[in-house]
Amino acid sequence: MSTIFQIEPFTVEQGVQPQHLAQAAQGYWRAFSRKLRYPLGPEKKAVAFLESVMDPTHAISAVSKDGAFLGMAGFKSPQGALVGGNMRDMARVYGWLGGSVRGALIQALERRCDDDTLLMDGIFVEPEARGQGVGTALLNAIEVHCARQGLRQIRLDVIDTNPRARALYERLGFAERSVLSLGPLRSVFGFSSATEMTKSLIR
Repeated sequence: MSTIFQIEPFTVEQGVQPQHLAQAAQGYWRAFSRKLRYPLGPEKKAVAFLESVMDPTHAISAVSKDGAFLGMAGFKSPQGALVGGNMRDMARVYGWLGGSVRGALIQALERRCDDDTLLMDGIFVEPEARGQGVGTALLNAIEVHCARQGLRQIRLDVIDTNPRARALYERLGFAERSVLSLGPLRSVFGFSSATEMTKSLIR
């Protein structure tokens, strides 16, 4: 596990340590359960599915000096995504019928990833680690990773029910590009619109 940088009292690492994958899946569900409750719920099955399909090579994590998992930022690239999986993976957890319905709902949230862009695929900080700068450190590490890969920009979507996250992204230099309205799907996913924000790495 390579260190991107160290900030007392934690380290930001490329990937997710194997012993942290279960906690990472639980944390991802905790952070995004409102949006994913219908496509992936109930919680026990959702966490099992997430853990089975997570690709740690598409994540950056924060770990305390005593080895505790503090949070994670996932991303999508032309080579893959933090949360992937296929119909067979869905069926293994939900059955073929349940997996088909859930797969259709997940497809509604899919976003295309351009070759020159790193697309964020979720960021969260464990409750006990909040207020320590972990989220900002993870986003800074994503920028470092993006630059090392020779990519031109970072893109993310922030939903209308999370103004605190949007304020953080704006402070770190992300700018609004477009707004997508969910229309009648808002009752399924728990938010009405998502704002696409980007940050260019070309100076």
